[in-house]
Amino acid sequence: MIDQRHRAQDMPHPSPGDRERRKGMVQLHLSVFLAGFTGLFGKLITLNEVDIVWYRMMFTTLILLVFTGIPWMGLRKVLSVAGCGTLLGIHWILFYASIKASNVSIGVVCFATVGFFTALLEPLLHHHRVSWRELVLSLITIVGIVCIFSFDARYRLGIGIGLISSVVCTLYIIKNKDISRDLRTRDVLFWQMAGGLVGVSLVIPLYLAIYPSDQPVMVIPSGTNLWLMLCHALFCTVGLYLLQIMALKRLSAFTVNLTYNLEPCYSILWAFLFLGEARELNAAFYVGIALVILSVVMTNRGRDMNKQS
Repeated sequence: MIDQRHRAQDMPHPSPGDRERRKGMVQLHLSVFLAGFTGLFGKLITLNEVDIVWYRMMFTTLILLVFTGIPWMGLRKVLSVAGCGTLLGIHWILFYASIKASNVSIGVVCFATVGFFTALLEPLLHHHRVSWRELVLSLITIVGIVCIFSFDARYRLGIGIGLISSVVCTLYIIKNKDISRDLRTRDVLFWQMAGGLVGVSLVIPLYLAIYPSDQPVMVIPSGTNLWLMLCHALFCTVGLYLLQIMALKRLSAFTVNLTYNLEPCYSILWAFLFLGEARELNAAFYVGIALVILSVVMTNRGRDMNKQS
């Protein structure tokens, strides 16, 4: 008993910084798990991508309004957060367009390039050096995307849209980390959704002029679409982004973005189970997704080795 007590006393206690980081990682991985359902909802909801995003933001704003009321944080901050929400809405529109132009598996794997774009854009926007280690790890993801890109010409439009979506998402996460640091999480999410709803409403006509829809737009959801939209707003928006904003206060934007490379694993699993997409994919796709997962594993391993040294 005495030896056990001594051993327990000799074990290093985690510092407050370590505890905060672990808490952030738990929040981050829960948000990634919820994000895995986003692609499935995007495929199952039969509305146009602009409808999905508009109603997703509207329902989320109403849910937050019921539970939190209208928070106030000053006009300048409200406008900054609303602009960030508009970036998020544009990312969503392009993400769903990518899925509808290809399939869930392709759309979510393109999302994995956010780590590469973060390694390039975050140093540029924050005026510090590029991390070559982060860049190399992100390039492994890019090699994986190239493998996937080459496997079927039918999906190249979806892949192209998905890559643009990833650039917009990268800008959103970097901006979100900068503006949400000293603000309450639920306040940030409310104004991102409410402000983003206004911003997306202004962007939609331009988007439709560039990329016309072959189905009716601004259709009122009903039946299955309505229930799917409500679940999508509650779990994959309110729950997901509350967790993500909390994680961003404890972790770097690169860590968050690269960990989100695991989202395709969850999304592809659901797509295999519920949509039967496994029959559409070949060996090149599986090599590509394996490289995406490898980049995340190597990042976490490298972080642990740095801590030990």
